[in-house]
Amino acid sequence: MNIEYVKKGDYLLPNLVIENQNYGEINKYGYLRLNYIKEHKRGLYQALLMKNELTNHLLSVSKECEERLKTIMDNYIKNDEKLSEKSKENNQIEWVKMMNNYKNTAEDIILKELVYV
Repeated sequence: MNIEYVKKGDYLLPNLVIENQNYGEINKYGYLRLNYIKEHKRGLYQALLMKNELTNHLLSVSKECEERLKTIMDNYIKNDEKLSEKSKENNQIEWVKMMNNYKNTAEDIILKELVYV
């Protein structure tokens, strides 16, 4: 890999150009991860940029988070009797409250374990 340098004052700075990358498949977890590593993990962010692996990293985080969310929600639904279809028909508002509660809990777990690490 050949890197060109530009002289700025007394310093030679690398002339880094990011290739046009497709961010179409990155979901909210990927963008949250991008924002986090930009602000809190500058070394990792710059290393991923220089190796041109940032998009792959964000895509893998996005995919892993979606899979983890699905797994956690499936476990909640399977283990809670209040989330059955019969319960949904009888008391929709309570069912929606429970689902939102479980989804928020699952997202908190995902953010702590996979995104903000």
